Amino acid sequence: MRIVLPVHHFPPRYVAGAELYTYRLAKWLQAHGHEVEVIAIEDIESGSATKVAAVHDHYHGVPVWRLSFNLLKAPRRQLWEFDNPLLGEWFAHYFQRQRPDLAHFQAGYLIGVAPIFAAHQARVPIVLTLHDYWYLCPQHTLQRSDDRLCAAPPQDPLECARCRLWNRHPYHHLERWPKVRALAAKFPWPADGELMALRRQRAQAALDCVAQVIALSHFMAGLFAEHVDAERLVLCRPGIDIKRFQKRPERGVGPVLRFGYVGQVAAHKGVHLLIEAFQSLQERGRQLELHIWGGGNPAYIASLKQKAARDPRIVFHGRFAHERLPEILSTLDYVVVPSVWYENSPLAILEAYAAHIPVISADQGGMAELVNHGQDGLQFRIGDAGDLARALQRIVDEPELTVRLQQGVRMRSVRTEEEEMYQLLSIYETARAIAVKEPCKLDDSCSVKRSDN
Repeated sequence: MRIVLPVHHFPPRYVAGAELYTYRLAKWLQAHGHEVEVIAIEDIESGSATKVAAVHDHYHGVPVWRLSFNLLKAPRRQLWEFDNPLLGEWFAHYFQRQRPDLAHFQAGYLIGVAPIFAAHQARVPIVLTLHDYWYLCPQHTLQRSDDRLCAAPPQDPLECARCRLWNRHPYHHLERWPKVRALAAKFPWPADGELMALRRQRAQAALDCVAQVIALSHFMAGLFAEHVDAERLVLCRPGIDIKRFQKRPERGVGPVLRFGYVGQVAAHKGVHLLIEAFQSLQERGRQLELHIWGGGNPAYIASLKQKAARDPRIVFHGRFAHERLPEILSTLDYVVVPSVWYENSPLAILEAYAAHIPVISADQGGMAELVNHGQDGLQFRIGDAGDLARALQRIVDEPELTVRLQQGVRMRSVRTEEEEMYQLLSIYETARAIAVKEPCKLDDSCSVKRSDN
């Protein structure tokens, strides 16, 4: 098959979860005889606001189209954040020229809905993997600007408009004040509410165009159950190349206890909670270390380093080549996943288990599905540094707990990459069969040729 993989970002500049997922998928498909091309957004802060610049290159043998445009100066920036006609036109020309057998979209951030409409109009079968909550939430995370979590999108799109406004500088600290929040709740902002209502309409129309929607967790599938027909919504958990981690020696319980964070370093990942919890621990005669691996938001990382400046036990290693992951994990006793949003199906947890390392994670979203409390890891209340500290302190105080959790991890079965990929191929075939049977039902309001007046 000729398969195109649109994604918001792609290595080497960007190496978060969806980017690595797409790269791993592209390499596997290539290795099994399929023709693959990636389309990624490289830059939205420079260049033209009315034209897409496209550069074609290769990353480790994977052909990549890297698209750039200046969204900051776009004529209708807030609209184009989710429905960008420039991307719709570029993808329409691409599908007409390349005629792929299938388009497998990764999430919706930066890509938006216009490329999905373009694929549907070109009669290209569409698969969509939900890496986050972009189709339900303008913040992508269901996390409000005051750090509260939405159990589900609010009924009134005006609430999303208010949340979206407060998250923008210079207002993002104001909603923490109860009186300001109460006043804001009374303010109508009709234009912003209409924009959020339009966003919901466009997002639902795009979901209706997709032949197969992939959820990586039961939690994600549950949230999208009322937006996607049951026959089109499929659970497909990520798999792991287990052979990469099989050479890791068993560590046992030693005098030095090493906790680690591995992944994107950003506020929604909760690394600040981990540092706060770690610094409150009583050592009980043991030597404790915290190792933070990964790059991310420079301002956030700077604030973390300032917070940890006087604690030599906390080491920031920075970005690393993903090929080094087995080596990095071999130095850790525990992997901590302190995210403050509803993580979907974190690769960090699955990779830790493949390396036989217990995990300490927040107790919500897809994280809660993966970590069996007291068997192969521990859970703590999401966003609660004190409860995370209590979990870490248990590890320090009870050496026998580490032995028990290590035994539990060794008994876990981790889904293999091969199992995942062969399920994906089956999903692809189903999507192609649906696309052949279903005529194009897109109305004029979703056309890439429409006016944005």
